[in-house]
Amino acid sequence: MRLVILGGGGFRVPLVYGALLGDREEGRVTEVVLHDLDGARLGAIARVLAEQAADVPAAPTVRVTTDLDEALRGADFVFSAIRVGGQEGRAADERVALAEGVLGQETVGAGGIAYGLRTVPVAVDIARRVARLAPDAWVINFTNPAGLVTEAMSRHLGDRVIGICDSPVGLGRRIARLLGAEPDRAWIDYVGLNHLGWLRGLHVDGHDLLPRLLADRVLLESFEQGRLFGADWIQSLGVIPNEYLHYYYFNRETVRAYQRAERTRGAFLRDQQARFYDEMADPHAGALKAWEASRAEREATYMAENREAAGAGERAEEDLESGGYEKVALDLMRGIARDERTMLILNVRNRTTLAALDADAVIEVPCLVNASGAHPVSSEPLPGHATGLVCAVKAVEREVLAAAESGSRATAVKAFALHPLVDSVSVAHRLMDGYAQVHPGLAYLA
Repeated sequence: MRLVILGGGGFRVPLVYGALLGDREEGRVTEVVLHDLDGARLGAIARVLAEQAADVPAAPTVRVTTDLDEALRGADFVFSAIRVGGQEGRAADERVALAEGVLGQETVGAGGIAYGLRTVPVAVDIARRVARLAPDAWVINFTNPAGLVTEAMSRHLGDRVIGICDSPVGLGRRIARLLGAEPDRAWIDYVGLNHLGWLRGLHVDGHDLLPRLLADRVLLESFEQGRLFGADWIQSLGVIPNEYLHYYYFNRETVRAYQRAERTRGAFLRDQQARFYDEMADPHAGALKAWEASRAEREATYMAENREAAGAGERAEEDLESGGYEKVALDLMRGIARDERTMLILNVRNRTTLAALDADAVIEVPCLVNASGAHPVSSEPLPGHATGLVCAVKAVEREVLAAAESGSRATAVKAFALHPLVDSVSVAHRLMDGYAQVHPGLAYLA
């Protein structure tokens, strides 16, 4: 089976390849094709993968190319993890927004809109090429903003594009362990949009264990989300918010923390990854060791500004484990390729799952996966406060999609202005002006 990874020179590709190395079952991935526009980055990551596979018998072969059409031909699965504009673009998204006193995070608020506006046209082009060159392939999308980009691609690929994120899985596994349950046996009742969701229950053998956690203030504040949001607010909500909701519930504090930071998250990752790729210019450097050191630093500093704003301190060792997006991707591929029924939290078209949204809206919910794809499981209605936020953000995503399709600058401004974290139409106009100045990829908006 052939897996094509778009953004194959990206820093997180070795995580995916590492998961593939552990798969010894029949029908596994035997060939990996890495595609990237940057040949030097491709070469660096290929070296890391070669060192990973050095002692693994029958490891999947790795081929690299900068030709997109060549990469896509013959693909069984396409893993999309591109970053339009690179880490420099992410840093610019943060910088422009913070200058206006609003959030510039890459998937939330003004930064997410700017990222979406320059990414959607590229993602749509990829979707069209996949439909033409590999019509039977399944696309697994990790490109951010993941829900928005998955919805854009679904307009050309239908249900053959599925979005993944490790955040809900990580939250569910963390809570299961906290309550003494085996994560793989727990049913996680989670619903929302990508980076805008809530864990409403954690069921083991038919019993919901979440009420026990919600009733215990000490236990609540013993894990990362509890320290971020505080026991009082979580108990008021009656659910566990995804960590990205901290940007909404504590927006002022987070923006101030970002403004005080020596470097934004995007600038930190830009500089850190530049050091890694520069080091790889030395053909004698240990690629895998350098990559592992950089990854450890990356994970330890995740959402540092939010923790500062909440007074949550450094990340605990048990919080450093993510949900493992590479494991989610592998489980998804296995489920489809081998018709292995499994339950995963994924980004898929709504159909009739959430009554407040239309059938084509991409949402993030538990799905049954089998040979015919990922099928959202019916869900109880969201509480009013969550429904309002989900509908507002989905409306913004639709304006982004409309702007990308029409090339309308006015529609892009509307997307900024309607977002709950942008507090003024005048600010929306200035954001559009600022982003147009720093991103050549937005020149199509007129």
